[in-house]
Amino acid sequence: MTIRPRLYLVTPPEIDPAAFPDLLSRTLEAGDVACLQLRLKNADGPAEDSAIRKAVERIRPICHNHDVALILNDNPTLAAELGCDGVHVGQEDTPYAEARRIVGPDAIVGVTCHDSRHLAMLAAEQGADYVAFGAFFPTGTKQAKTRAEVELLQWWSELMEVPCVAIGGITVDNCRPLVEAGADFLAVVGGVWNHPDGPAAAVAAFNRLFDEAAEATGKKPRR
Repeated sequence: MTIRPRLYLVTPPEIDPAAFPDLLSRTLEAGDVACLQLRLKNADGPAEDSAIRKAVERIRPICHNHDVALILNDNPTLAAELGCDGVHVGQEDTPYAEARRIVGPDAIVGVTCHDSRHLAMLAAEQGADYVAFGAFFPTGTKQAKTRAEVELLQWWSELMEVPCVAIGGITVDNCRPLVEAGADFLAVVGGVWNHPDGPAAAVAAFNRLFDEAAEATGKKPRR
């Protein structure tokens, strides 16, 4: 891979719509973030549409002011309605082709592919903007259905042009093998929001690590 990796930030499963926008703004100011996935979903299921609408209204301007794409989890219809930049769909959610039809040709559509080369190649052939592999480490955000091996990232980055996202329990302390294996983006939840020094410090730390890796390998920034 010749591209410097970037941070793919995912929201906590629950947010305070009054306090989160200020926290998000400070976090995005701390360093490069490619996109923010709004994922309001816990063990009881996804949040009500009304809560998602309110959250998008609050955070979309902040994302766009920082040149960060806003991706909505699971729901292409709401993503299109609310002017999100794209949608992320899982294998049990809206199929890729239907999601693409709903959000249109210019929106971002990413697909969860777990640890499956077959699912990833199928998504790429259909036109997905990125494929997501994981979980690479134990995660408390959700019950991971699969565990992916680092070699999967290396295989993908050597053969395919469609970007890959690594997800699952990723922190500043454990992410270096994923970067070295060729992940284009690191999707992070708790590794940012639960960082002991705060989410802004985590974003800054991730970017320092990305810069160091890029300098060591001659990778160029993805813009």
